[in-house]
Amino acid sequence: MTTPNVQAKFLKGGAFIIEESDPSNCFIPEDINEEQLMIKQMVSDFVEQELKPNMEKIENQEDDISVRLMQKAGELGLLGAHMPESLGGMELDMNTNTLICDVLGHSGSWSVTWAAHTGIGMLPILYFGTEKQKSHYLPKLISGEWKASYCLTEPGSGSDALAAKTRADLNEEGTHYLINGQKMWITNAGFANLFIVFAKVGGEKFTAFIVERSAKGLSFGEEERKMGIKGSSTRQVFFENVAIPVENMLGELGKGHQIAFSSLNIGRFKLGALVMGGCKGCIRTSVQYANDRIQFGQPIASFGAIKHKLGQQTIRHFLLESATYRVSDLLGQHFKKLREEGVSYELAKLRAAEEYAIECSIVKIVGSEVLDYVVDETVQIHGGMGFSEELSPARAYRDARINRIYEGTNEINRMLIVDMLLKRAMKGVVDITGPAWEVQKELAAMPSMDREEGPFANEKKAIKDFKKIILMVAGGAVKLQMDGKLDLKSEQEILMNVADLIIDTFLAESALLRITKLTEKGNKPASNEVYEAILKTAFTDITSSMQKNATDALSSFAEGDLLRTFMMGLKRFTKYQPTNVKNNRRMIADVLIKANDYSL
Repeated sequence: MTTPNVQAKFLKGGAFIIEESDPSNCFIPEDINEEQLMIKQMVSDFVEQELKPNMEKIENQEDDISVRLMQKAGELGLLGAHMPESLGGMELDMNTNTLICDVLGHSGSWSVTWAAHTGIGMLPILYFGTEKQKSHYLPKLISGEWKASYCLTEPGSGSDALAAKTRADLNEEGTHYLINGQKMWITNAGFANLFIVFAKVGGEKFTAFIVERSAKGLSFGEEERKMGIKGSSTRQVFFENVAIPVENMLGELGKGHQIAFSSLNIGRFKLGALVMGGCKGCIRTSVQYANDRIQFGQPIASFGAIKHKLGQQTIRHFLLESATYRVSDLLGQHFKKLREEGVSYELAKLRAAEEYAIECSIVKIVGSEVLDYVVDETVQIHGGMGFSEELSPARAYRDARINRIYEGTNEINRMLIVDMLLKRAMKGVVDITGPAWEVQKELAAMPSMDREEGPFANEKKAIKDFKKIILMVAGGAVKLQMDGKLDLKSEQEILMNVADLIIDTFLAESALLRITKLTEKGNKPASNEVYEAILKTAFTDITSSMQKNATDALSSFAEGDLLRTFMMGLKRFTKYQPTNVKNNRRMIADVLIKANDYSL
């Protein structure tokens, strides 16, 4: 396989599979500047002073507390940090907006209220609204005067959104659309002033509309009894001859799918950024409880089994954080480039999210699954008290589960990753055919004796090998499909295996880029030792995961000599040097235990 060129510019979406990234071009949390730290402090103060003291009220939906907190958030600019100044927003850069999500992520179900409003509630209008629609609605949503909601899901259409049955029919005068139907699982429905509603015009053309709460014929079900995120309002919404002025159509007739899916790209990224903050809060809770809880005459934090949990929680969060801020910067740099080319603010936002849709899905999947792991271990560290509603782990455990379902289930997102990558390859945007062919030739040749040099040489070689595994597995499957021997559309298990290979590689590379940059910036020797422990343990785990997913996929579509050739290649590409993961996790845990906090 030819050595990829290091890119001075930011890579195209999905191109990380075949090209290298330059650490100096990769934004990491340690790059946060003084202005961003001031904003972080402001958001932290809001969480500590306004949200945490009201957690019980939020959980029980008392005193319209979420609505009042949204208004306070609007006064602080937190509802329009991502919106243009011309409409009353703060127009902050992408990394600062990611930082805001990070801090708000440990605010329980209120973060769901905030995310639905600022994301799928506002972005469709920003992206696709007319100038009149934007100037009329967005300032109210930015200030907090109005709250937004998003009506897509129906009883018979979840992941298959286009199967919706809600319909809109133009009246005889041609002045209004009459909407009839039912939506379910609608966040913020209990108090929203504005709804982004999807319906089929004439029963066929999937279209979006802006619907105000005051519209006659609009009604609501009772609050849903949910397993978690109880503090977020979730209701059914019913439409009975709801008359909507034709000027309230959002976007073009029959193009509602573009609005629905485009809004979800950045929503997936924001979900990952929010749960990143949730992970950090749970790790902090775990460490503090482990230090306080005395058993057998000593804090349970001194026990190896607990240190393993704290270390692994930290490693998985570190990978998520590294990947999230990497994607954040890719989104921000692409937006900046488009703006410099004269593209409008809203279109630049939309195109940036479209460009990195693969990476946004990765962040969503990883964030939701890492949070599930972290909260589960937080409950376990707390023992019986973790199962009690008296402490926060029980609520965090219940709240976390939804993240693998909404914004597209993780299964859907995994298949989208592979589908989007193959489509980009077919369009010539990302060339995976040439590199895949190089891997096939390498399999038939003697193993190369080339070695990486310098710091993290083993990890740099492992990344190259991980990418070869992706190309070998995906290339082999696509070749059989082209020969008519495999139908990938009906082989979802293989697609999910390939997606996990892609996800693990992106995580490993993101962590390597971050730690390489930190080392080049002259980190303290003690810090370098901890970061190296994180890196080596993560690569050990990921190597095993790569080996399993590749084996499962290859065994699903290859046999005989072909399978033997593939397995020999896989053995060649998974020779990462073993490390003492027990000591590594203990070292990482000791740093947190000493600080009594998440201190990385």
